Amino acid sequence: MRAFLSIPTLLLAAFIREASSSAHTHTKRDSCVGFASIPAGPYTLYQNLWGQGSATSGWQCTGLDYQGGDVVTWHTTWDWQGGRTDVKSYSNIDYTFNPRQLSSISRIPTTWKWSYTGSNVVADVSYDMFTSYSPSGSSAYEIMIWLGALGGAGPISHTGSPITTVTIAGISWDLFEGPNGATTVFSFVAHGEQTSFNADLLDFLQYLIQSQGLPSTQYLSGIGAGTEPFDGSNAQFTTGEYVITIT
Repeated sequence: MRAFLSIPTLLLAAFIREASSSAHTHTKRDSCVGFASIPAGPYTLYQNLWGQGSATSGWQCTGLDYQGGDVVTWHTTWDWQGGRTDVKSYSNIDYTFNPRQLSSISRIPTTWKWSYTGSNVVADVSYDMFTSYSPSGSSAYEIMIWLGALGGAGPISHTGSPITTVTIAGISWDLFEGPNGATTVFSFVAHGEQTSFNADLLDFLQYLIQSQGLPSTQYLSGIGAGTEPFDGSNAQFTTGEYVITIT
């Protein structure tokens, strides 16, 4: 995401390296480089420390644990202090696909099982989707689906309050709306942490088309899934299973 600050539209690949320090340890598959990327079959895992400048101190490492077919698992460990209302990063798995017009999509089935540990953790766990007016156009809409809002984390909003509450995939969601530069951001925030999630993401897009004015002519151009840390100590986010496809 980009809950309080704008995110760069280009993610820079960096070398994956084995790193260690007296403050923390991690596996040799981990990367602690600011904008490192790790190929993972139909996915790419991004470290993406886009907001680290708002922290007074901290670090983050992200690692790939397994990838086989459409299934992938990964983890992110971090410790960020300062700027408690500012997002520090969006470590995420990005699904590779050609842009698709929303009206041409039949399903976007997904499964995501995750857990979080740490002290005084303020973070979200979220899908992040982007749409544009043309296959190669700049983002017009950003649609976030927050499966977890830990420690009082909140999304972009005009007012700080939801514009409505809706039930999708058998779960109640508060829907927020606000701007991220020229991009309109819709954020679905679940009532309670959804640590074992199985749904069709097209249901969220169809709701926005039918009820919130999202044009069905928009092109879906990106889908990420990961965590945005704001503040906390000794945190570890772990994805035990993640799958997504588009048909």
